[in-house]
Amino acid sequence: MPGGPGRWSRRRLTPRRHGGWHNWGVSRVVARSTATIQAPPERVLELLRDYRDARPRLLTDNYSAYQVVEGGSGDGTVIAYHFAAGGRERDYRLRVSEDQGAIRESDELSSFQNTWTVVRAQSGSAVTLESSWNGAGGIGGIFEGLFAPMGLRRIQASVLNRLVEQALRE
Repeated sequence: MPGGPGRWSRRRLTPRRHGGWHNWGVSRVVARSTATIQAPPERVLELLRDYRDARPRLLTDNYSAYQVVEGGSGDGTVIAYHFAAGGRERDYRLRVSEDQGAIRESDELSSFQNTWTVVRAQSGSAVTLESSWNGAGGIGGIFEGLFAPMGLRRIQASVLNRLVEQALRE
């Protein structure tokens, strides 16, 4: 993700006047997008769990070298890919876990996570994709927290649009 997940978390500690240390710590950067799909949640979850066939069709040009490392269907799957956006590039290796209608993809090399949440909606399903990571500290972290989510939400919207098309096609 732009600027953040590829960096190691840095914490800047400075002495406080009255003892102890002040943590100018790292904040969590979050980008979230939601789409409504005219398909039942079970169908949408079936597509999202299919890392071998369905998932590659959802990815934009920002993703390359996509591969299934372990498994391929839902919980326990490990995927890897190269991601490029906003002048930044990074390799990811994500382990999949599931919990009550949510699919979490956690990077084994950083704090980055994608969480897919699917709930029943009046016209089918509401699908939310949330990406988050520990951002940089200091002034760089402020800019990262402002601009990285904007760019990532555009990519998420494209991925969700492809999911809508895929769910309606089959």
